[in-house]
Amino acid sequence: MKAKQLDPNKLRIPKPAHPVNRREPLPGECPKPSEEDPHAPARVQAIFESPSYRRADADLDFLARDSMRGVRLQIDYFKPELLFEEHHIHHTIVIFGSTRICEPAAAQCKVDALKAALAADIGNEDLARRLSIAERILAKSQYYEVARELGRRVSATHQAPNRQLRVVVTGGGPGIMEAANRGAFDVGAKSVGLNISLPHEQYPNPYITPDLCFNFHYFAMRKLHFLLRAKALVAFPGGYGTPDELFEVLTLVQTRKIKPIPVVLVGESYWRQAVNLDFLVDEGVIDQEDRELFWFAEAADEIWNGILHWHDVSGEPLHVRERNSSSQS
Repeated sequence: MKAKQLDPNKLRIPKPAHPVNRREPLPGECPKPSEEDPHAPARVQAIFESPSYRRADADLDFLARDSMRGVRLQIDYFKPELLFEEHHIHHTIVIFGSTRICEPAAAQCKVDALKAALAADIGNEDLARRLSIAERILAKSQYYEVARELGRRVSATHQAPNRQLRVVVTGGGPGIMEAANRGAFDVGAKSVGLNISLPHEQYPNPYITPDLCFNFHYFAMRKLHFLLRAKALVAFPGGYGTPDELFEVLTLVQTRKIKPIPVVLVGESYWRQAVNLDFLVDEGVIDQEDRELFWFAEAADEIWNGILHWHDVSGEPLHVRERNSSSQS
């Protein structure tokens, strides 16, 4: 038996309403006319201009209140987290180091300029001191190339649109961090920069993937995102910021607050002078096993092969084919 066909005209079914527009505006869509109250338009404008009328998510003054710190912490966490997920980033290699260690050519230019200035002003103690520091930076500029090569090695394989293994993460600034992001850029791979807002404007280095450069408000959230997906920490010579991140990771691993990860200090001669960790063992303030939470390395291959070996020994290799792939890249 055939079903009866319904006739919309007989049932008087109205057309669907427009999703936005109305044939007749609602009363609230029209302001009170000045003909009814000449002061009404000014009063409505005063309401529009009042901070209370701003939508909460668009009211920066409201969000900046001390009482809204919890909300700010949440969004400081969630924005990078969601974008990491959208880009399918699951494993990261975190690389720290000084913002002052520039590429060798730039370091050499600074030394040459200071030598010329000192030659024109012999005996200028300030210029002599600055030249001595510039020459030390020039000597350490080799690490820029090591960091750049490490960025290439980490990023050379196993990156695809729907899966990102071994993504380089840095603090987003110049120097060693620029070099590591640049290495990833050299091989067409994504890399991440976790910048932090400071009183004086700073520029991210130009080699970070634009969609993966973040600007944090809170150091705590920035540090959290450094470690959430980290499969290794590589610390090049650096100032206050680098040991800050390094010692936080060592403390978290020492206390097993996080699972152990490989920690590599690049530049043994630098680190042995900057921090005497053997002294801490001898003094009894850390144990010998705490000294074994990191090792020294110099070249990119040595760093990367050491990280792969550490993961193999741990029973959780980064990827079953990574060792062969990295040796062929």
